[in-house]
Amino acid sequence: MFTLGIDIGSTTSKAVILKDGREIVASSVVIATVGTDGVSDAIENALGESGLERGDISVTFATGYGRQTYPDADGQVSELTCHALGVHHVFPDTRTVIDIGGQDAKVLALNERGRMANFVMNDKCAAGTGRFLDVMANILKLDISQLEVEAAKALHPASISNTCTVFAESEVISQLAAGTKIPDLVAGICKSVASRAASLAKRIGVRETVCMSGGVAHNAGVRKALEQELNVNIAYCDMAQLMGALGASLYAYEKA
Repeated sequence: MFTLGIDIGSTTSKAVILKDGREIVASSVVIATVGTDGVSDAIENALGESGLERGDISVTFATGYGRQTYPDADGQVSELTCHALGVHHVFPDTRTVIDIGGQDAKVLALNERGRMANFVMNDKCAAGTGRFLDVMANILKLDISQLEVEAAKALHPASISNTCTVFAESEVISQLAAGTKIPDLVAGICKSVASRAASLAKRIGVRETVCMSGGVAHNAGVRKALEQELNVNIAYCDMAQLMGALGASLYAYEKA
């Protein structure tokens, strides 16, 4: 049996195809906002990689910010549930999930069976999210993928004191004008994101193993800063951005 999970995020669409609820046979990530062809492209890419056709998929579930905008799913499920399922599938010992996406940040507490026992979420402010990093990268004229490279070069990480994206933008511009080196600014920006996520995690209680999911997890600068903030090692894999879609596909298999 093949199941399809679709995670329709604010800035990316992700798809994962599972065989018999265990084997990942294909996956896709497409950068596109809600309401575009990103979802269709992600699905077609995954189908192309797997060699399957739409008729081969038994059940499809959608999750994420735009899950209700996709009419062809057999059902929708909370992204909180999906990230818990996806992370547990890859890292069964995980007890704390830190998910930083394009527009929000979430921390989940998992029980021994990998089910969500509690959560805390910040979806009211762009600070501490992927959007914050995008804004800062634009100011510094860097590609988002360059941030972790620059952060690794820092000798004296800058202090970014403002937690509001708008004010932090002005602060970074002022520090740049004052001669602060770009690597030091980037390290400070990564630390700012990590600090926001750490404050959420401390509210819910940090239990190891701790794992990061979501697109920001790919930024080693943020991961390293978060490890320092929480004084724990953080589990991570290249599938971090696909955890929601993986969880949706697992949920589809359970329902089937």
